Amino acid sequence: MNLEKFQESMYQLIVETSTNLPKDVRRAVKKAKQSESAGTRAAMSLGTITNNIQMADENISPICQDTGLPTFKIKTPVGVNQIKIKEAIYNAIAQATKDTKLRPNSVDSLTGKNSGDNLGGGTPVIKFDQWENDYIDVRLILKGGGCENKNIQYSLPCELDGLGRAGRDLDGIRKCILHSVYQAQGQGCSAGFIGVGIGGDRSSGYDLAKEQLFRSVEDVNPHEDLRKLEEYIMENANKLGIGTMGFGGETTLLGCKIGVMNRIPASFFVSVAYNCWAFRRLGVKVDPKTGDIQEWLYQDGEKIEFANEAENEVAASKEESNVVTLTAPITEEQIRELKVGDVVRIDGRMYTGRDAIHKYLTDHDAPVDLNGQVIYHCGPVMAKDEEGNWTVKAAGPTTSIREEPYQGDIMKKFGIRAVIGKGGMGPKTLAALQEHGGVYLNAIGGAAQYYADCIKKVDGVDLTEFGIPEAMWHLNVEGFTAVVTMDSHGNSLHADVDKSSLEKLAQFKERVF
Repeated sequence: MNLEKFQESMYQLIVETSTNLPKDVRRAVKKAKQSESAGTRAAMSLGTITNNIQMADENISPICQDTGLPTFKIKTPVGVNQIKIKEAIYNAIAQATKDTKLRPNSVDSLTGKNSGDNLGGGTPVIKFDQWENDYIDVRLILKGGGCENKNIQYSLPCELDGLGRAGRDLDGIRKCILHSVYQAQGQGCSAGFIGVGIGGDRSSGYDLAKEQLFRSVEDVNPHEDLRKLEEYIMENANKLGIGTMGFGGETTLLGCKIGVMNRIPASFFVSVAYNCWAFRRLGVKVDPKTGDIQEWLYQDGEKIEFANEAENEVAASKEESNVVTLTAPITEEQIRELKVGDVVRIDGRMYTGRDAIHKYLTDHDAPVDLNGQVIYHCGPVMAKDEEGNWTVKAAGPTTSIREEPYQGDIMKKFGIRAVIGKGGMGPKTLAALQEHGGVYLNAIGGAAQYYADCIKKVDGVDLTEFGIPEAMWHLNVEGFTAVVTMDSHGNSLHADVDKSSLEKLAQFKERVF
């Protein structure tokens, strides 16, 4: 094989997967958008999402700043050197990271040090199978941490909130799958997709679940019972009312694929792999002699080209929401005037802060004055221009709930007035917002190009020893739009949606299968 050409083919696959949403996924997103009423939070969110999809395509930049853990599934003819294939993929991954098509995401689990090139023990994931065909089949999924953290595995029989006992049968499986959608809420960037693995052991069950995510959104399961179950889940999961970003709405689930394997008598696992709306998976057929791409997979049917609709949806939302512009430093009085449902546009300075920053601020002074300031839960994709200045290539929000142990204390300690992220936070943060006079703003998860366009300048950076995603970036923004979902009066949209969706989940308690 021409390994140089194969490496080039793998680089193309990585770039396309990161920047160009597959056709079947685009069609699913369009269908969801058409189901929402204009002017709602769900419609505004989907307007931002569709705008972001188009921007990523045109800019050839990451759809979401969290480009995840690259996972390759490869089938090779007998005799192909898999060691050389791995080497070529490693080189392509490092090059794509250097070119800011991937964010450096490989971190040493003991030291916390970022390798900087997405290479390290266990990264990327590459799984091989042999087959009798005369071409190499390479499929890649980029599954971000927010949705990866909402994966869940059940051991039957078990008791489930709202649904009661799930037994070792098809009906128990049904309950587990519905519960998996409920527990994800907006933290996994709903509306999302799920792959389900029935049986196996704990590891093979998760492998089977993730394997389902390589199926086309629009395929039909050849197993009759699983086909019926997939259709049932798609119909009824969307009755939970969780909606896009967990804001409520008509569409919570965009796809459900289920696979089954044998198990040992003592174990009965149902494993669910959750994937956000930014469902980045593509594949290619490669000539084993030349290394050239022969065919792109997941390319059947129409490719939806989305118009620039986000600003129109924000404008439409004015009928139901108060739109407020804030510039830091923000006063407590300004925060106390905000309420859940308001749309906020931020101009001026904000600072990024993720897991490492929050842990650091617990025990240290801040490198900057944070009184009255805005913290953005974001790990951006950054590049340097020809003059050596930092530029933002992708900058969507990360899942905020990880910072729940720290957030309230840090806001009170440093005088922070606003926190931006996705998926909401818990009761400890909500209590601190009420006591201190703070607000939580929910940005649209995965909309990394849309928000990068709002960032007009990088004014500085601190704590770069934590790596690019975890450093504290000083950002100057214009028109950065997010929704108040937790206010200083004890109100939380996330708690309300969780409660209402749990009540709706209970209606599916009775046996169906």
